[in-house]
Order: sequence, then structure tokens, then C-alpha cells
Amino acid sequence: MWLVLLLVVGPIVELWFIIQVAQVIGGWETLALLLAEGLLGGWLIKRQGRAVIAKVDERLREHQLPTKELADGLLILVAGALMLTPGFLTDIVGFLLLFPPTRAVARAALLKRFTARMGQGFAFVSGPGWMAGRGTFTDTTAAERTPSYRAPDATPLGPGPSDRSSG
Repeated sequence: MWLVLLLVVGPIVELWFIIQVAQVIGGWETLALLLAEGLLGGWLIKRQGRAVIAKVDERLREHQLPTKELADGLLILVAGALMLTPGFLTDIVGFLLLFPPTRAVARAALLKRFTARMGQGFAFVSGPGWMAGRGTFTDTTAAERTPSYRAPDATPLGPGPSDRSSG
């Protein structure tokens, strides 16, 4: 349900908001403002992304799991996707995810959700057999067999490497 709202209602609301802003400040000014927001957002994403990568590297060098830093990286990635879409509302949410104080609030909610889902995973496809504990499970592990020159009843299949004569 939330996906429908995001993909159908979201762009309609964005377009309405862009039209309202264009009626107040003008069409070219609105376009220039959207372009300026995109450029500023791109610069901030690059800067914040590099800082997060440096923090991840630092934590890994200290032999620690960079959980907080990886969550920040995911939120910066989401912010980047929101900043790529033209619109003021998505840019506002993207900017909020880029600033460390507001990102910390989103990170806490994200880590709480991930912690609640530990051991369960996320199911993107529903139906029998897709989620643990539902449907039947069939082990499809294959075992390799080494080729042999003799059949199980010991009848020769043909000349092997040692049966060839050199003469």
C-alpha cells in the first residue's frame, strides 16, 4: 500500500507543489531553484558520502563492525535518490537525511527496524516457500561425482590413459 502511495500519489503531490511555487515566484525562477537544489544536494551527498566511507574505513581498521556508519551510508543513498527526482518535497526529505542531526533520528529508527527483523530477513516476494517457516523446503544440494573409466559392474568402457600402447 505504501508503495502505491509513493509511486502514484507522491509524483502528483510533487507536481502540484511545483505548480504552486511556479505561480508564486514564476516558471523560470522555479526551474532555477530546482536546479540549484539539485546542485547543492549533489555536492552535499558527495561530501557526506566521502565522510561516511572514511568512518567505515576507520572502524574496519580498528577491527570493529561499522553498523552505524553503514546505516548512515544507506540513508545518504536514499537521500541521493530523493535528490535526483525533481521536486521540492523530495528535496526537503533528502536534505533532512543529509544533515547529521536529522539523519541520526532516521538512523535510530532504521537500526531499530533492522534489529527487530534480525533472524527473519525481509521478504520481497510473497507466496509459499519464500519466507522461513512457510511452505515446504527442498534441499537441492548437488554432489559432484568424479568420472571413472569403469562402470559400476567393472566392465570396461574403453581404453583409459594407462591402456594406450606407445608402439
